[in-house]
Amino acid sequence: MKPLILCLISIILSLPCDALWAQRPDRRNAPQGRRIEPDALDFEMGVGHIPDRETFERLSYQGPEVSRDAYLANLEFVKFVIDKQDPNHHKVYFMNTENHRGHPPWMRMVGINSRERGAITYLPRLLNPSGTAGLYIIDFQPNDSYGFEDIQRIQNLLIQKMPLLEGRVAFHPLPGNLARYQQEKEKYEKAKLAVHLDTDLYRNIAFLPLNNANSFGRLRIMEANDRPSPQDIVIYRTLPNQMPRVAGVITEMRQTPLSHVNLRAVQDQIPNAYIKDASGQAEIRALDGKLVQYQVTPRGYRIQPATRSEVDRHLRNLRPKKSQSPPRNLAIEEIQPLDQIEFKQSDSFGVKTANLATLHRVKLKEGAVPDGFGVPFYFYDQFMQHNDLYPEVDRIGALADNGAEPDVLRRELSGLKNRIEEGDMPNWMMKALAETQQQFPPGSSLRCRSSTNSEDLPGFSGAGLYDSCTHKPDEGHLANSIKQVFASLWNVRAFEERQFFRIDHRQSAMGVLLHPNFEQEQCNGVAVTDDILYETEGNYYVNTQPGEDMVTNPDQDSSAEEMLLGWYDRDGQEIIRESPDAGAGGSLLNDGQIKELREALGRIHYDFEKRYQPGEGEPFAMEIEFKVNRKGQLVIKQARPWVFSSNGEATNGNR
Repeated sequence: MKPLILCLISIILSLPCDALWAQRPDRRNAPQGRRIEPDALDFEMGVGHIPDRETFERLSYQGPEVSRDAYLANLEFVKFVIDKQDPNHHKVYFMNTENHRGHPPWMRMVGINSRERGAITYLPRLLNPSGTAGLYIIDFQPNDSYGFEDIQRIQNLLIQKMPLLEGRVAFHPLPGNLARYQQEKEKYEKAKLAVHLDTDLYRNIAFLPLNNANSFGRLRIMEANDRPSPQDIVIYRTLPNQMPRVAGVITEMRQTPLSHVNLRAVQDQIPNAYIKDASGQAEIRALDGKLVQYQVTPRGYRIQPATRSEVDRHLRNLRPKKSQSPPRNLAIEEIQPLDQIEFKQSDSFGVKTANLATLHRVKLKEGAVPDGFGVPFYFYDQFMQHNDLYPEVDRIGALADNGAEPDVLRRELSGLKNRIEEGDMPNWMMKALAETQQQFPPGSSLRCRSSTNSEDLPGFSGAGLYDSCTHKPDEGHLANSIKQVFASLWNVRAFEERQFFRIDHRQSAMGVLLHPNFEQEQCNGVAVTDDILYETEGNYYVNTQPGEDMVTNPDQDSSAEEMLLGWYDRDGQEIIRESPDAGAGGSLLNDGQIKELREALGRIHYDFEKRYQPGEGEPFAMEIEFKVNRKGQLVIKQARPWVFSSNGEATNGNR
């Protein structure tokens, strides 16, 4: 008997769960207690009608506690049940999914039994059938399989009870329904019934939250040459490379989160998003030129009318209450090679110089970090004193403090920059720069890069505020190029940013990072040692542009390659958005370059995390600018801490 018993146990254990349940009455979904009609439900249980987006949000759940429905984790969804007890009048129940996540126990409480049950999930980033941002998808149990006619019937019924689905909904076939959908695909296409597949995850994106924030200001649809004010919420077709401080940003073409403009949006706590055809949407165009509240969240965006008092109060609350004095150490009086500059000497050379120097101490492939020199703040300070320019700095600062008009400040700053560029450089400084220039091979083209004490800091990137320049061999002495970099400390956009953050202008200082210029490079890229856009686990986020087109300051019509690069070789990589300059499905980087970049990112993150020592639970990532030179070698040209939003969150909200 024993072998027979073991055989029976083996057979039973091998049966699928559905087969086991089929052998007895379905007690899992059996109604218990009094039947409750949809419109008689308490809101804490659910509703029979969803009239608007706000109601959907109140009913929805978004988080990790999804039990067996792992595919719904961290997505915003509401579960539903179709009751077909009366074959001539099917009823819709929308569950309060914030309170109840499982269909069977909820149905027992309501007193109904149904197999037609699923979830409505909101994907704020994706294009809907109406051509705007925000797609709702309907799916059922992972192993369920419904025919086209049933899907069409259920969708029409759901639209009746949730009108905002009209023109914004698609059927999402899960694994059990995929084969049947493929067989009936022509029916869906003929009926124009939209379908969303898992492979559409990064396609047809119509909304991207580059920085989640809430702001108030005047909405303005901008032309290329229009200049915004700090109170403007601007709508551009493409993101300008240089932009003064604004209250919010919208672009109608996709941005990269690694642009200088977005880094400043994160730093300044202003909302920034890509919204497809924003200026063409009637509800947005109607608010052009009016005061609005503009909010960007992982769940979508909101633009609505606001009052003058709301705008003024918001701007007052954003600005720091106390003045700030950036560190400026003038004790180092000589130009030094990068391999002799230490991480802690950023107060003498600027963070850009000190961090590039620190990369020489990270175990990277030989030649991956350029050699060069750092010109300390002492040179800038002595130049300003030699030309008696500090009184001019104080005078312009006083004008700003007393509320001078923007045009007046722009004119005054332009005059100061001219005086710096035309100023006299002391003989000892001329000699020191000439001797440094001679350290490079004859005929070298040199890159002179700004490196201040008011940028690349944790919590303040200062990205794009200052200028760098290339000194060509036929331009002779370095002096004029160095003075151009000095003068950029007084760019309008830099002055306005320091003024808003109450950073002491007199204490601000400019250093210069010198290294050979890169020419005819194969591509340029920026990477962050975390996925700061899609928030996947275990990936680096990488943007790459072909040739000399910069990711941080892209051309207007640039389309950067987006890649999620796994932390480890075994995790591989995924191209989210292809570059038109790469082959179909390919990358601008070859396999060897991808492998080297992955290793470099890991080493850089680990080394700098130890140096910056973020607090427990505080997010940390490094942003790295890199090039592939004309010989195909990967070169790291900059490393700085990524500035997270004030709550430490990145964007989210896509499947």
